[in-house]
Amino acid sequence: MPPRPRFDRRAPERELPNINERINHPNLRVVDSDGSQLGVISRVEALEVARDRELDLVLVAEKANPPVCRIMNYGKFKFEQEKKAKEAKKKSHQTEVKEVKMRYKIDIHDYQVRISQATRFLKAGDKVKCTVIFRGREIQHTALAEALLRRMAKDLEEKAEVQQSPKREGRNMIMFLTPRKTPLIKHEAEETTPKKAKRTIQ
Repeated sequence: MPPRPRFDRRAPERELPNINERINHPNLRVVDSDGSQLGVISRVEALEVARDRELDLVLVAEKANPPVCRIMNYGKFKFEQEKKAKEAKKKSHQTEVKEVKMRYKIDIHDYQVRISQATRFLKAGDKVKCTVIFRGREIQHTALAEALLRRMAKDLEEKAEVQQSPKREGRNMIMFLTPRKTPLIKHEAEETTPKKAKRTIQ
């Protein structure tokens, strides 16, 4: 097919499937609809067999010697292929970056809300951007903000891995978490050590 002119705005021609009369090879290796081998027969014979079964002759391996065709219901086959492609597209998840914002002086209730949000995002397969916002002179307390982000990473360590450690960007400090791919192995001493609750995280 000759190339279209550079500024040709016509829609490209659809590539038609190699079925039935569009198959030009004189001899074909034919597989019947039940999977049995019909051997190498002429194109004319293969078309007659397909017509007798009220099915289609479909070219499945053009580069083989001789080319391989299969007798099938092409309409049903195409529908099933499109259905499988749609299901695969639904199952595939496009990773997004979800943000969780907070102040470094956050109370325990609000902190748990942020943990719940991050957990939900991670379970959905998304990355989480944890952001501590500074206002006014709060920028002097970057150490407290970093400690807060590291605590969050620790509390989420069973579900997340740190992709980027706490880092200051302008008037914010950020940290990136990504869903954990490998199970976390805890030391026995860590599992038995109780955690103390605090009213305010500073």
